[in-house]
Amino acid sequence: MARKKKTESETAGASQSNVMGLHAEVVEQPITETLEVNFMPYAMSVIMSRAIPEIDGFKPSHRKLLYTMYKMGLLSGARTKSANIVGATMKLNPHGDAAIYDTMVRLSRGHEALLTPFVDSKGNFGKHYSRDMAWAAPRYTEARLAPICAELFRDIDKDTVDMADNYDGSMKEPTLLPCSFPNVLVSANLGIAVGMASQICGFNLGEVCQTAIARLQDPASELLSTLPAPDFPTGGEILYDPAEMREIYRTGRGSFRVRARWRYLEKENMIEVYEIPYSTTAEQIMDKVAELMKAGRVREISDMRDETDLRGLKLTIDLKRGTDPDKLMAKLCKLTPLTDPFSCNFNVLIAGSPRVLGVGEILDEWIAWRTDCVRRRIFFDLGRKREKLHLLRGLGAILLDIDKAIRIIRETEREAEVVPNLMAGFGIDELQANFVAEIKLRNINREYILRRVEETEALEREIAALEATLESRRKVRAILIAELRDVSKKYAEPRRTGLVQVHEVETWSGEDEAEDYPVTLFLSREGYFKKITAASLRMNDQQKFKENDGLRRSFESSNRAEMLVFTDRQQCYKCRVSDFADSKASALGDYLPGKLGFDEGERVVDLVLPGDYSAQLLLVYENGKVGRVPLAGYATKTKRRRLTGASSDKSPLVCALRLDGEGEIALFTSEGRCLIFDSALLQPKTSRSTQGVAVARMKPKYCVTDAMSADLAELKNLPRYRVRTLPALGALLRSEDRGLEQLKLDDI
Repeated sequence: MARKKKTESETAGASQSNVMGLHAEVVEQPITETLEVNFMPYAMSVIMSRAIPEIDGFKPSHRKLLYTMYKMGLLSGARTKSANIVGATMKLNPHGDAAIYDTMVRLSRGHEALLTPFVDSKGNFGKHYSRDMAWAAPRYTEARLAPICAELFRDIDKDTVDMADNYDGSMKEPTLLPCSFPNVLVSANLGIAVGMASQICGFNLGEVCQTAIARLQDPASELLSTLPAPDFPTGGEILYDPAEMREIYRTGRGSFRVRARWRYLEKENMIEVYEIPYSTTAEQIMDKVAELMKAGRVREISDMRDETDLRGLKLTIDLKRGTDPDKLMAKLCKLTPLTDPFSCNFNVLIAGSPRVLGVGEILDEWIAWRTDCVRRRIFFDLGRKREKLHLLRGLGAILLDIDKAIRIIRETEREAEVVPNLMAGFGIDELQANFVAEIKLRNINREYILRRVEETEALEREIAALEATLESRRKVRAILIAELRDVSKKYAEPRRTGLVQVHEVETWSGEDEAEDYPVTLFLSREGYFKKITAASLRMNDQQKFKENDGLRRSFESSNRAEMLVFTDRQQCYKCRVSDFADSKASALGDYLPGKLGFDEGERVVDLVLPGDYSAQLLLVYENGKVGRVPLAGYATKTKRRRLTGASSDKSPLVCALRLDGEGEIALFTSEGRCLIFDSALLQPKTSRSTQGVAVARMKPKYCVTDAMSADLAELKNLPRYRVRTLPALGALLRSEDRGLEQLKLDDI
């Protein structure tokens, strides 16, 4: 129950409030009641009247637009401006002209979003496969109904469907369209409601009609035999798995993959992609390929451009010499939306309730609904014929004595008494008497009356046939089959989307993406990275760096090796050596923060080659602590390029060292001290963000500057700097050992 309380302001200024007629109050309402009263009606409206298609395959916005065009005479007439159609539709759809025109665009032939479009368009209606190709304004385009719309409105004036008032009660509109084919499966539909959604893929019209016929003849028929897979207006190829498709047909949920179609032009050494998956766009594909080219993951492409024109979609890929087009396309299909999944969720409104149905169940529901439409049409025709027969029987009664009928009419003094006198004179009812009284004077002859009476026998036969049809399910089913065959014969088109067995598709594993050869890696202190081949290094081993920059790390490696790049933001970026182009000693190399997409202000701290991730990793911090963690903690099953929490945030990271086995590590401080300790003194930790244990004990204002294997430290007197327990202060570097450390101090 809601509770009302007077506020303090109301109490203090009661007299003023009474004068002004104002009453401030606070209403407390339980959240459950708020949801029930306010939210639930909104959710119901979205589900019932906007987002979820019904058994005729249309949402209310589609139905209102098409019915308006039908009433405008656009089924057989000439095209009219789209703005005219949009304005007329607002009598049924109050949601604004932009929403109405968007609906028309999607139903149009020019937009190519439907296999079987319902709007015959003229002008620029954009393209479904293009994100950036905008359609023209409604004042520039024209439209009319496509011929197949005759099947949507077949016998709509014969009470085949219910009619309801529009939003202001000024006119009637159909609650459903009496489609003579299962449009719910033919037209692709996507709707997002409140708490639920619907995504129905389109199927080929001819195959759907054939499947519905088979279902009418045998409810246990195998769906895949006549309806092998969905069909899309953008073509492409479905990576076909019969078991996967059968499960989607059974449950109404699932997904399958669609692949682009392409051809290789050997003379020009280029690839032309002319069909793409329905769920992606040309711009998405272009953007992804450009991203891969920029990252160095696809080096076989010299250029890619969009050459789409009036003849249709065409994405052209120029190849470098020696590129295998099949392997390249297998790689692109793996890394880009050239292969894209389509998720199915066959959620349909059935008698006002949303239900997720399999294909067979949808066909059964459509057959039951269409059977009711046909029976209503037959009953409507039967009623009209019975009315006509009744009138003709009254006309036949006066055949016995036409002169008597004329005499009754002539001798009647008042017009209002003509019908009662005819009823009394011939024993007919009021309807029959009115019909006789309205006959023209020129038609009161024996020939006319005999010709009308002869129709009686034909009408009686027709009525008997209609009554027999109503009582026979088999005959109604035969009507449905005949209509489906007629639709299929007139409007069916060949499949656009091909089927390719999954096991026949060449897939790219990612292992053979780059040639494997030995390289030497160089990392500068400012984050510049170079990969140099042995041949290039023999020609010139004098490395070039920017002013005030110098060598930080160098490694002997291979082109397929992985790298871990640690930064000062406790992040680690994973990449491959092959992601970088071969460089020369005279070049500065690739700037890693820009190449790997670092955050603003983030800089490189160190680089590690993890190998097979079986080794250990030492993380050295400025505060003198060292963490020992397994490299396996940085291995990921997914292809993530950035790992957060890669090191501790308690102190800045100085360096990261790969530890293949136990050994001595030399650690340097800004005070000019060095200590050498055995890595066995450090206990491994499981967490990457561990701070580790204290190794160097330092005076205030000093910090650790570097660490490396003692074998690489070039120290003359190793025993001087060795320590047995941790933490330790270390020994001051002697003059003969200061050469390497002096370089480190210059970097601070």
